Amino acid sequence: MLKQQLQFKLSQKLSPQQIQLMKLIQLPTQAFEQRLKQEIEENPALESGKEEDMSAYEDDVNDTFEDDYDNEKIEAEDINVDEYLSDDEIPDYRLQANNYSADDEEKTVPYAAGTSFHQHLVNQLNTYSLNDNQRDIAEFLVGSVDETGYIRRSIEDITDDLAFTQNVFTDEGAIEEVLRIVQQLDPAGVAARNLKECLLIQLKRKTPIPGVKLAMDILERSFDQFTKKHYKKLLQRHHISEDELKDAVHEIEKLNPKPGSSYSGNNRIVEHVVPDFTIRITDGELELSLNGRNAPQLHVSKEYSNMLQGYKDSREKSRSQKDAVQFIKQKLDAAKWFIDAIKQRQETLFVTMNAIMHYQSEYFMTGDERKLKPMILKDIADSIGMDVSTVSRVANSKYVDTPYGTKLIKDFFSESMKNEQGEDVSTREIKKILENIIEEEDKKTPLTDDKLAILLKEKGYPIARRTIAKYREQLDIPVARLRKQI
Repeated sequence: MLKQQLQFKLSQKLSPQQIQLMKLIQLPTQAFEQRLKQEIEENPALESGKEEDMSAYEDDVNDTFEDDYDNEKIEAEDINVDEYLSDDEIPDYRLQANNYSADDEEKTVPYAAGTSFHQHLVNQLNTYSLNDNQRDIAEFLVGSVDETGYIRRSIEDITDDLAFTQNVFTDEGAIEEVLRIVQQLDPAGVAARNLKECLLIQLKRKTPIPGVKLAMDILERSFDQFTKKHYKKLLQRHHISEDELKDAVHEIEKLNPKPGSSYSGNNRIVEHVVPDFTIRITDGELELSLNGRNAPQLHVSKEYSNMLQGYKDSREKSRSQKDAVQFIKQKLDAAKWFIDAIKQRQETLFVTMNAIMHYQSEYFMTGDERKLKPMILKDIADSIGMDVSTVSRVANSKYVDTPYGTKLIKDFFSESMKNEQGEDVSTREIKKILENIIEEEDKKTPLTDDKLAILLKEKGYPIARRTIAKYREQLDIPVARLRKQI
């Protein structure tokens, strides 16, 4: 049964200004500069530079607009917050067109110029005498090399792909023969199918001194024992002394396990971190400053004021003039909204980082990570009277330049644990102590997780072995057996 009824309810909606502010807050410095540049290009009423006195003509703007439009107001439409906060504000399908002509010129700006890794390998093939069939196989093998320098596919699969995609019919033996040629290319170790083969290719290019010969023998006969650092088994199996084993291990440690990554011509975009804040110690006090690139000078265009003044002074007002005033009014409103959002962004960033700095003042004064207090987003949000999501936006993508290096702000946040005295201590503090213990251990007999748990308990931190293992993995520290040295 269908029926109609009236229902009243209260709900909260974010205004366009609030949404704009949230999006600006989460941008780091470089992205913020790009957003600022985009807004200035899209809104002619917004200009960069020293702010001028706007009060004289803001009243004229409002009076002119209200007199001719009977107090019309530009109201914000309902807006999808998730779509607004996404990186791509305009869907891809709205940017596509099918009306290209032969005269259209595609203008693209390359990120970097130079020879790619794969082109570097292809160029080297020109120095080898290969017939047409070998050349096709060699180029296909080079095309199968990944960015780390390995071929991760089996010879059988490559044989099938050559037949189906390149119309090159050959056998596995012929491919193996060409592969040995490709493996002679630089950097050494390229086109290997696994780590063992990669290291052996590099060793074969070295001068065959005793340490290199022994290293090759160990990798060929005892690769698994070597990777698991079963040194006693290696000594017995190869009938060698500890000094001889040390020399062989030293030769292997000098090799590059990822030869492709060493190619200097790789076209990779290097991301440069620009700190959003700077903390300095001045006369024993912490001093916080906001990066000047986050505080641009913006003002509303004076030319738009003159346009409106000219319209106000004219005796006859046509419909086209009124439409122009409507456009100008919208651009002025958008410019004012953006300027206000920038100011609120600056204030929010500074207030949030200032609260974090004072909360972790012991760390910022000493640089000792063991002085970091347990701190969660809610602690800062409560202290500054803002929402947790706002603090999260500031912390997740911003960096601060400290006397101890540039740090990601979110790294100052950590959960708490109880020590034996019942005090709350930061998990970061525990991890730092764990890291120090492992650094100072005897590498011939590294400490197991059980022994690490006992040592931490003796220091007043009762932590289970599985928690030790979790922290060790988070610190990217291998298990005791893999930390062992001769």
